[in-house]
Amino acid sequence: MTKELIINSISSLKSHFSINYGIKTMTEAFTEKLFYTLFDANAPLNQSIDELEMLFKKISKISSKKPDALCDAIWEKFLEKLPSVLDNLNQDAAYILENDPASNSIDEVYLAYPGFHAIAIYRLSHELYLLEMLLFSRLMSEYAHRITGTDIHAGAEIASPFFIDHATGIVIGETTVIEKYVKLYQGVTLGALSVSKDMKSTKRHPTVEKNVCIYANATILGGETVIGKNSIIGGNTWITKSIPEKSVVTNATITEVKIKELK
Repeated sequence: MTKELIINSISSLKSHFSINYGIKTMTEAFTEKLFYTLFDANAPLNQSIDELEMLFKKISKISSKKPDALCDAIWEKFLEKLPSVLDNLNQDAAYILENDPASNSIDEVYLAYPGFHAIAIYRLSHELYLLEMLLFSRLMSEYAHRITGTDIHAGAEIASPFFIDHATGIVIGETTVIEKYVKLYQGVTLGALSVSKDMKSTKRHPTVEKNVCIYANATILGGETVIGKNSIIGGNTWITKSIPEKSVVTNATITEVKIKELK
């Protein structure tokens, strides 16, 4: 097959697409600019917000295909939310510093903690989700997923303060509800018991009440599953039913250790 025939074949197969792939890199640039604006002490706020506005409107027009006037109005609503988002993120950062013995300073949390980065991008993308900018919010979530290894759907409801340690491998589904003072460790899944398209509008993911600690690789599934407040969920546990308040859940599997004598 000649090059011309290959090009024609690819072109015909792409004819139903309306994808502008540049939106991914624009969203990543927008997210990085948001971090600079919110967390860098030297960021020139007037200039940074103007640059954010230009990027936002460009991305929102491509991603949502909404009229320009509506995109402009959505930007104003998003901008109004930034102070409250930053306030929540400051609480998250302080909570991480308070609870992680490996943390040395608040600057370290803001600059070097993947868990904080995942929470921050979630809180920003969540505001877009609430404004029905679904593709835009999903692209931000996927950027966080790529750079932190943490997959938090923008639709989840997560109160502040919230602590994620190590971050890698955490999955939090769209209809998850997490109350204040919750701590998650690496590999935790807050997921659905089953998945089908007709469940789109139903609560599929768990609720985690206040002051719960969930250790590494625990899996908690189901929209009716509630983890009661002040509970501790041990590592590698598998939970599909609600847990009462003040519970300690552990994995009952016994690990046998055999010592082999060297000859």
